[in-house]
Amino acid sequence: MKSLILFFLIMLAMTGNSNAQKMDSTKRYIKIPVGYLMVLRQGDDVFAQLEKLAEAEKILSANISGMGFVNAKFGFFNQKTKEYDPKEFSDVEMASMNGSIAWQKQQVSLHVHGVVTDKNFHAFGGHMLAATVSTGSVEIMVTIHDKKLERIMEEPLGANVLNLGD
Repeated sequence: MKSLILFFLIMLAMTGNSNAQKMDSTKRYIKIPVGYLMVLRQGDDVFAQLEKLAEAEKILSANISGMGFVNAKFGFFNQKTKEYDPKEFSDVEMASMNGSIAWQKQQVSLHVHGVVTDKNFHAFGGHMLAATVSTGSVEIMVTIHDKKLERIMEEPLGANVLNLGD
């Protein structure tokens, strides 16, 4: 009996690992004429996947738009503290996500805003701090630009602003 239980535990562990490996090897984006089309699935970190894409494909700068099902964290910029006051929303539909990809201190810099709706069709939105795909998927269009854009901290605003150069 113990051998049988051990066998099932080993098989369960192997199956779980196989599913994790299958998910990891799932193609998340394709190249299209204007940039990239990305499809993320349950559990994917939206921001991490966008950063990974920008680094892997050496994207100089881009605009993004997307939609899908997420767990999202929004932030409202507090002018006094110069920090975001966060609020989280679980299992919501992202009706719209828009933003930009640029660079800051040689790191990918995302600036993303969005609107999510709950099951009662109440909408919430603003500056997105994080998002993870919940049920379903998230589709993102990445429209690339031919110039490298940088974000620079501007004072006294206390915020990172997209710099268009001289």
